[in-house]
Formats: sequence, structure tokens, C-alpha cells
Amino acid sequence: MSQTRNVIRPTDEEAITLAKTLVRTARHGAIAVLDPESGGPLASRVGVATDADGAPLILVSLLSAHTRALNADPRCSLLVGEPGKGDPLAHPRLSLICQSRLLQTGTPEHARAERRYLSRNPKAKLYARLGDFRLFRLEPERASLNGGFGKAYELSRADLLTSGPAVEALAEAEQGAVDHMNEDHGEAIDLYARHFAGADGTGWRLSGIDADGMDLARGDEVRRVFFASPLTSASELRPVLVEMAKVARSAHPPGAGEGHA
Repeated sequence: MSQTRNVIRPTDEEAITLAKTLVRTARHGAIAVLDPESGGPLASRVGVATDADGAPLILVSLLSAHTRALNADPRCSLLVGEPGKGDPLAHPRLSLICQSRLLQTGTPEHARAERRYLSRNPKAKLYARLGDFRLFRLEPERASLNGGFGKAYELSRADLLTSGPAVEALAEAEQGAVDHMNEDHGEAIDLYARHFAGADGTGWRLSGIDADGMDLARGDEVRRVFFASPLTSASELRPVLVEMAKVARSAHPPGAGEGHA
């Protein structure tokens, strides 16, 4: 009698970091829902951002079939991960099993989610506040990570989301810090992108800061930079950014895109 080989690897920090990177850098994803009329699966593409703790956020029209499905049954799955060149199955992707939750307009939670969504997807400002668009937060229950051939992992909600007192505190301070860095320290952001994310060129901007790290964007490109360790308070943010700028500057001296944090 043959035995089925267990292809799932033990979840480690590398897998968790990859999974968080795939979610945090996603600009869109494929959402699968249950069609309320037939009960069958229905898949569609949606724009994606993340809440402060890393939970996916989607902005969808009430007229779309997948929104009607979510209103009838909150169970859904979200697939994220860019295919890239060559075999699309050779690139990392993450399937999240979630329960969707409609965010109520006028609440602090909705305001924060809208701010973060539009920071990641600025073109959505054209329609975000039209009467038929709604924000949903997708509450991850578990996820399947395929990091490439022979690299399959199962992750829990705790693996995917960031917790701790710094999450809320940083969410409150985030926009001021992001605006300050983008307006006054663009060269430092380019240094972060170059040294910590291996990105080329200049003109990068911060699109989000959280307890785990920061998201950098330039046009349609998005990069994720993790802090050396998660922040435990909002007061740690500025010293960490200053130190990271120093590290990057020492590796890329004047003439290679230095900046000041």
C-alpha cells in the first residue's frame, strides 16, 4: 500500500516573510467567491491594499457579481503574487482563505482603510467615494504559500498578521510620517529602495509604514522593506529610519543617491 508524500514544509521565518511580502506588495489579486445563485465558484480580479496589521483590503462596486456574492456569503479566497517572466508556476504565490467584512463608512476603521488603500492605489481616488463602491477587509483564517517548486507551506492567521501595541499607535502616526518623508526626504527613500529592496532608479515614495516595515512605490512598482525587528512603539520609528538611512548611505556614498532621514 503506497503512502502519499507530505509535500508541506514546516513553516519558518523565511516563509512568513515571503508570505507577508506577497500580500504587502500586491496591487491586485484574484478573488474567489461563492455565487449566491448557483452556489458555484466565481473568480474575479480586484485591487488590493493592506490594513495596518497586514490584512488585505479591497474596494469593490456594489454592481459587481463578486460584491453581491460577498454580501450573501463572506467566505472567500484571495490569490496574490506576480507571475513575472518565464513559467508563471515557478513564481511565488499565496492563497489566503478569508472571511470578508464590510467596513462601515464614517468609522475610524473605514477612514484608515480608505487612506491606506488610496495611498497604495492612487488612481482609485477617481471612483473610491462614488456611492456604489465599498471597502471590505478580508480577515485571513489561514493561507497556502507556494514559494516555487517544492516549496509549499501552510500558514495560520497568526503567521500572516502583525500584532502588538505598536500596530495601532503606528497606524495613527503613519500618515504624518509618510507625508514628511515623501515631502522632505525623497533621497533617503531612494536609498532604502536601493539598499534594502535592491531597486533601481530614483523617484520612490513611501506608500505605507507599519510595525513590520515599510512599503515603497514608484509608478506600478512596489517593494517591501522589513525592519531588522518589529517596532514595539511608535516612538521607535524615527530612530529606526535614521539608522537605516545611515546604513544605506555608508553602502552607497555621495554620488550614488544619498539622502537624509
